[in-house]
Amino acid sequence: MIAPPSIEVVTFGCRLNAYESEAVKARATEAGLSDAVIFNTCAVTAEAVRQSRQAIRRARRERPGARIIVTGCAAQTEPDTYAAMGEVDAVLGNAEKLEAASFLAGAERVRVNDIMSVKETASQMVDSFDGRTRAFLQVQNGCDHRCTFCIIPYGRGNSRSVGIGGVIDEARRLTEKGFAEIVLTGVDLTSYGHDLPGQPTLGQLVRKVLKLVPEVKRLRISSIDSIEADDALMRAIAEEERLMPHFHLSAQSGDDMILKRMKRRHARADTIRFCDEVRRLRPEVAFGADLIAGFPTESEEMFANSLKLIDDAGLSYLHVFPFSARKGTPAARMPQLDRRLVKDRAARLRVKGADALAARLASLVGTTQDLLMENDTMGRTPCFAPARTAAPGGSVRIASATREHLVA
Repeated sequence: MIAPPSIEVVTFGCRLNAYESEAVKARATEAGLSDAVIFNTCAVTAEAVRQSRQAIRRARRERPGARIIVTGCAAQTEPDTYAAMGEVDAVLGNAEKLEAASFLAGAERVRVNDIMSVKETASQMVDSFDGRTRAFLQVQNGCDHRCTFCIIPYGRGNSRSVGIGGVIDEARRLTEKGFAEIVLTGVDLTSYGHDLPGQPTLGQLVRKVLKLVPEVKRLRISSIDSIEADDALMRAIAEEERLMPHFHLSAQSGDDMILKRMKRRHARADTIRFCDEVRRLRPEVAFGADLIAGFPTESEEMFANSLKLIDDAGLSYLHVFPFSARKGTPAARMPQLDRRLVKDRAARLRVKGADALAARLASLVGTTQDLLMENDTMGRTPCFAPARTAAPGGSVRIASATREHLVA
């Protein structure tokens, strides 16, 4: 018997997109769509947009009869770019992609409405994460801040949260599906709850999930603004062993003047202070961070402050972004640096980050770690360090380390 043509979802960008891709596939299936490739795009950088366009053209060559649908943040912020591509059959906005009706035959080719008019974010009841041992759980979407480099609020809309009851229900559903680790995700996670009755905080949500869903073995937070970490979250870090000791910070720069020009809400000292305090509460903690290289007006001295932040804050896992001017943002109108200099600084940050990760991994040799296996040979420790092992997971002794992973 020949299998029916499949729905393939190609995901670019963040963990929230990965979560929503599962919901998109479910909604498309509900609508009866088949033989389709859906691109869930990212708008963070111009390179992300370029890569998505390249992938769309390749998909048309490889699956000439398939229906090609483009959605996600880049489709929301620049729908005309994708509508002008002959390879594309439909363009859907970030709200429309979560509606089964958008995938019905005969629907409009371009359905992208005003994302700022979206006032609520509901639980998507995503049950399946193919090939993964951890599941993402969306608790928040959108952002009320307007950092000068960022296009994402125009792709995601203003901040809105999923009610605690909806989060608890989905956490239970995911544990019943067998996921041992749940990752709370959103665009601006630490703004969670500001729009809900009673204004619960992210820390209060974390405590509720761990208390009311004891089946959750490991709970992880995807990314946070350290300046907005609430008291309940700090207590959870100190007291809740099932809250994993790995935090990814939206740092962006280690220089105070650049942070001001980015319109960030924290200073360099705030990042260091947060890391020092969390390390005091959980000595085994590891930190990651987003860092932008080559922001407009960044001098060599300013860049050196970002390099030095890796040591001063004890960062191990870096996401480095060469600055990419996004049309419509204030930073795009600032004096730009030469692209070769931007790329060079990004490369230097990545080298420094690789050295920091290697040092972090070396420090774990000889320790006992609890591994959650991602496949037959690779797992992750609570602090998110990758480990290769022939064991089935669980408690293992770390025998050695390469620059990229542990060996158990």
